[in-house]
Amino acid sequence: MSGERKSRIWDHVRRLLVMRLDNIGDVIMMGPALKAIKENLPEAELVMMVSPAGAQAAPLLPWIDDLIGWRALWQDIGKPQLRPDKEFELIEALRLRGFDLALAFTSFSQSPHPAAFVCRMAGIPRFYGQSQESGWSTLPAFPVEENQAERNLYLIESLGLTVKDRNLDIRIPKAAEDSLGLLARNAGLEISQDYIVLNPWTSCDSRTYPSVRFAQAARALSEITGMRVALSGAPKERQKSPEILQILGTRAVDLVGRTDVCQFAALVARARVVLTGNTSALHLADATLVPVVVPYSGTELESQWAPRSAPHKLLLRRTDCTPCYRFSCPFDHECLDIPPEEVVAAAMESLASGL
Repeated sequence: MSGERKSRIWDHVRRLLVMRLDNIGDVIMMGPALKAIKENLPEAELVMMVSPAGAQAAPLLPWIDDLIGWRALWQDIGKPQLRPDKEFELIEALRLRGFDLALAFTSFSQSPHPAAFVCRMAGIPRFYGQSQESGWSTLPAFPVEENQAERNLYLIESLGLTVKDRNLDIRIPKAAEDSLGLLARNAGLEISQDYIVLNPWTSCDSRTYPSVRFAQAARALSEITGMRVALSGAPKERQKSPEILQILGTRAVDLVGRTDVCQFAALVARARVVLTGNTSALHLADATLVPVVVPYSGTELESQWAPRSAPHKLLLRRTDCTPCYRFSCPFDHECLDIPPEEVVAAAMESLASGL
């Protein structure tokens, strides 16, 4: 793309639509791109379209001027229910906003073309995204094995914008920090003290390290260090937490389902070490430079989602099916056959090195 064409792309852009219709972690990884867009176009209104789940992370990203929450049909991985009235409602809502340009940020396995079609019907004159589909790229495809935050940056750099800071970056609202202190104290934890965060569940079964092993590792680490274990998770995980809490015993502080995303970010930011799978806690630790230990499943390549700034240890078991990109595992999670002792050793190494 010529420099002259690049410069024309951003001419007269006063209202910009940014689309990222995935989970919390995916939205957190948008931070560097959003920051760069705002630095390059400080006068433009940046409106982000996100899924209901992703919307929870938006308060951590101060470069967003406004938000559109939408459960897009083309992102539904279950059994999508076609409702033309809802789709036309979205198109009309986008039309009324009068956007000058739209950017669709996707993972390598997603197509930008449904979003492009909706934006075209909404009368948005310019649209850009990335596609791995041969012959249909709206921009040159980004290497599949590269980090997904870098994929986001590649899109805007290909369009001529300058990126000064490539690291994940979040801003935790003071209200979230203040409310976390009271919430944690009521649960038995003073956040001014050293503690471990255990976040044992992910949104995808195939990426989830056996929670009993995670609990055993966290308890052993707590007994060695004297630090309490703050057990975290989404509200839906509360039904799974009794077994974990029983293993942790008096070492546990039960915060499962009790924090919102901003409070959870504040919890992670103050931790000495985070034990988690490949989920939003990993990216929050990366953004706040907190050491993180991750039993990392073979569902994805580690290069796609690994932290880039925070001290981290990814515990891997190579299998013939890596990467599988499956939501459930037919092989009894062989890629996560990692003993708790290995998790403890990795965490102790991080703590001993003073990271």
